[in-house]
Amino acid sequence: MKSKRCLYGLMGLLSLLGFIGIFTEEKTFLAFFAFAVNFEYFFIKSDEMLEEYLNQSASRAFYCGMISVALVSFVCSFAGLKEAKEALITGFASGWAVSVVIYALSTVYYGFRETWGLENDKE
Repeated sequence: MKSKRCLYGLMGLLSLLGFIGIFTEEKTFLAFFAFAVNFEYFFIKSDEMLEEYLNQSASRAFYCGMISVALVSFVCSFAGLKEAKEALITGFASGWAVSVVIYALSTVYYGFRETWGLENDKE
């Protein structure tokens, strides 16, 4: 379990890409600072529930990302918006973005759901 918690925490290193947005004109890289919240997993006590909701979030994000890769690539290619290579690259980029958003929203949902459950137990 400790190695998985470490892996989740290391995802926070993606936030270092945000410095590209500070030092260059590419301000879209600033969005990578959102990954800094993953450093909290170094300090959270890991239990089965945490592992379960992180695994559920990751699997949901993976499947949504793969579906969006297929859909975006298909639409871009057959609608004549882009060439085949560009359509695939656009599909990969959008799939990665969808995966990140779905993973973040899922972990937030499960985290809130867990704290709401703990608050109900106190009553």
